[in-house]
Amino acid sequence: MLKVGMIGVGGMGRGHVAIYERLMKEGAPVRLAALCDVDPRKLAGKSGGDFNIDIGKDVGPVQGCAKYLDYKEMIAKEDLDYVDLAVPTYLHAPIAVYAMNAGLHVLSEKPMAISVEACAEMVETAEKTGKKLMVAQCLRFWPAYQLLKECIEDGRYGKVVCAYFYRGGGSPKWTWNDWMKDGSLSGGALLDQHVHDVDMINWLFGMPRAVSCVGVKGLYSTGYDALSTNYIYPGMAVNAQDDWTINGDGYGFAMTYRVNFEKAMIALDSDGVTVYPVEGKKFSPELGPEQGYYNEIRYFIDAVLRDRPITVASPRSTMDSIRIAQAEMVSADRGGKIIAVE
Repeated sequence: MLKVGMIGVGGMGRGHVAIYERLMKEGAPVRLAALCDVDPRKLAGKSGGDFNIDIGKDVGPVQGCAKYLDYKEMIAKEDLDYVDLAVPTYLHAPIAVYAMNAGLHVLSEKPMAISVEACAEMVETAEKTGKKLMVAQCLRFWPAYQLLKECIEDGRYGKVVCAYFYRGGGSPKWTWNDWMKDGSLSGGALLDQHVHDVDMINWLFGMPRAVSCVGVKGLYSTGYDALSTNYIYPGMAVNAQDDWTINGDGYGFAMTYRVNFEKAMIALDSDGVTVYPVEGKKFSPELGPEQGYYNEIRYFIDAVLRDRPITVASPRSTMDSIRIAQAEMVSADRGGKIIAVE
């Protein structure tokens, strides 16, 4: 039975808590043993977010969960197997490094860290301590995106010709002390939200030779809030766009893609995934029922229990995604200049 300490119970953290609740009800070999947050209101279940659930005393399996305001105290007092981090981006590296040095495995929310240098410290600590480290890049575990990976790897529709990814919605207004508005802490939409598609492009196609990014700052944060990036690959046209300033009434949030192969086009929109073959009729493929959030946590639990390596979202691979995003920032700062990814 794995014992988990959840650090950060804001919007994403509450989403993780809900998954652990479900896993415990399903009889999975995991127990949410402790919760930690600097805001006591969140520990009392009185502060919400997009994934808000009640974590008060009367909530099912999390009843009796130890609660802490200091993660170091929690790690010292609780006999944990791993910690799950859903804290602000700039805290990912220091808390992960501390936890691994204390003998714990680490599952951390995306993005991996605020810089490539911080990512490298996390990777080096994981390799030095022998502890498992995984960044919760949920799209790698999302059936609609796993389908693309399978089609690319088995070549059923030939080579990719062109690929487009989009992600957009309202400005995040629920964050602790408005930390996302400070680009030095969050990286703006480019690092916080766009990183999903950056990571997917890296996972599907490998590292691009270079990037060219144009963006707009100052609409919500001091970072890039809306942007469009071209990724330079031989024989492919790849683009991704992101915007977290779509605050018009009723829009909500959207994530889409269109990937054109030699023999078919695959698209994700609000109606789901559709395959448009060059020969034959369009169809909607059968996909797994779970979202990436559930799948990634189950994957990490299995890797820790069975002492298996993290291969779907290895630390070095997710560090490469930050390397790409960092090159995009440089390109945007230089008005879209093509920047080599190093």
